[in-house]
Amino acid sequence: MAVMAYLLREYANEEIDIAKVMLMCLIHDIVEIDAGDTYAYDAEGLKNQKEREDAAKERIFSLLPEDQKEELTALFDEFEEYRTAESRYAHAMDNLQPLLLNNSNEGGDWKEHGVTASTIYTRHNKTRLGSEKLFEVTDQIIQENIRKGNLKE
Repeated sequence: MAVMAYLLREYANEEIDIAKVMLMCLIHDIVEIDAGDTYAYDAEGLKNQKEREDAAKERIFSLLPEDQKEELTALFDEFEEYRTAESRYAHAMDNLQPLLLNNSNEGGDWKEHGVTASTIYTRHNKTRLGSEKLFEVTDQIIQENIRKGNLKE
């Protein structure tokens, strides 16, 4: 995801510090791995995702010297809060990556979990905050998968 963020950086809505975005992507994934990645459309898993990620963040970053712990914790929290251009763009990447994977497997995960286009649009409305252009691509992919029968409206 960090490499994807770098390659697509020209599509960010605002001027961004790409090194910061890449680090956000990397540390976000490390915390998710430790916490147990929650499927984006798993309503039950999403209920306690924040608590699991907060515990993982604390456990992992506590292994570092205090100044680095504080830096990475602040960066992770910034990502979660959508409060900066970098966090909004990093979230666009976090949303785009699984969409591309689902598109490449003919909507396999969407079909398996009964995900609808409206559910995907709800999640991807925040993609717009980081990149209008990538939201346009997202919309094209969703519409194409509806036409192919990989995704229900």
